[in-house]
Amino acid sequence: MKISKRIGNVEASTIMELLTYSAEAKKSGKKVYHLNIGQPDIKTPQGFVDAIRNHKEEVLEYALSEGLPELIEVIQKYYKGYNIKFNKDEILIVNGGSEALLFAMLTICDEGDNIIVPEPFYSNYSSFANAVGVTIRPVTTYAENGFHLPKKEEILAKIDENTSAILLSNPGNPTGVVYTKEEIQMIAEIAKEKNLWVIADEVYREFVYEGEYTSFGNIEAAADRVIIVDSVSKRYSACGARIGSIASKNKTVMTELLKLCQARLSVPTLEQIGAVELYKTPSSYLKEVNEEYRERRDVLYNELIKVPGVVCKKPTGAFYIMAKLPVESADDFVKWLLKDFEMEGKTVMPCPAEGFYGTEGLGKDEIRLAYVLEKETLEDAARILKEGLNEYLKLNK
Repeated sequence: MKISKRIGNVEASTIMELLTYSAEAKKSGKKVYHLNIGQPDIKTPQGFVDAIRNHKEEVLEYALSEGLPELIEVIQKYYKGYNIKFNKDEILIVNGGSEALLFAMLTICDEGDNIIVPEPFYSNYSSFANAVGVTIRPVTTYAENGFHLPKKEEILAKIDENTSAILLSNPGNPTGVVYTKEEIQMIAEIAKEKNLWVIADEVYREFVYEGEYTSFGNIEAAADRVIIVDSVSKRYSACGARIGSIASKNKTVMTELLKLCQARLSVPTLEQIGAVELYKTPSSYLKEVNEEYRERRDVLYNELIKVPGVVCKKPTGAFYIMAKLPVESADDFVKWLLKDFEMEGKTVMPCPAEGFYGTEGLGKDEIRLAYVLEKETLEDAARILKEGLNEYLKLNK
């Protein structure tokens, strides 16, 4: 039977093999600290669960394809807190940030188009692009300067007649970079000059620890070409709710996006009801969570940089650290940690970074670490990672 070329171009998750190693390590009695995935351990605000429990309707009906009006309304209010004003018809509710990204690509790209993306990037960008016949054209950024963008000329050199958009995550996954206002303005200028869309993945907007944050929604000159992807997953530690949004001041693109929302009927009603309450969560919650992640970042970073040869700038956002290691293969190092190393019956599982790059050969000596464990646990994991790396380097001199 035939399988489509389209799905053949979508790569399976590279982490699955490592999960097998992790399962074997646990089976042998080791405790594995998972630093490989951005699943927060912060408690989801109680209002989400209470709102679902208190729902009294006898029939669970389809929600409107564009989303519950009350959810759109609270998201409008949320954006106003960032001095971003969206009308009700400029916001659509979607099944997580993932559906927002997929719908955006389907709406603005034709098969054979390409999208400019700073690398390293969230690996599912490639999955969505490949699924719709779009090519990722990576613009390489480097650990040595904290993964900030290169000069304008380098980005312009990647653009051709088939380029439809620039896509970037700010704050960045997997890098933790927070782009400066000048960098955001530079991307907006390029988009205007070359008549491109900007897909702004801003799901980590709350997690900024130093410096100033600038949303693409604050760049008035590019308002007609910006599509903002957002989600409750990380902000409110509600990854399983699968509630996201897509917003743009461009009426045409929102009309076209709505067609896809109508085709998939609706986003789950109960989760939307719960999400309304998430957006009503007191700002003190986000301040406390932000401070917690800042402290966790410092714990992990301060241990990591003690190892000679590690190249790592302190990230200023999200909850990830990308580090270049003095090893030939981060993949082999992680497998060794799970298979052959333990300290006091424990080991750690980072994420090899090669899968976050579009340029072949890059990222082989890098790892991404998610600081999503409580501080005491993270201190232990950081200590074990440091000692594991030191031992691995001795064995591979």
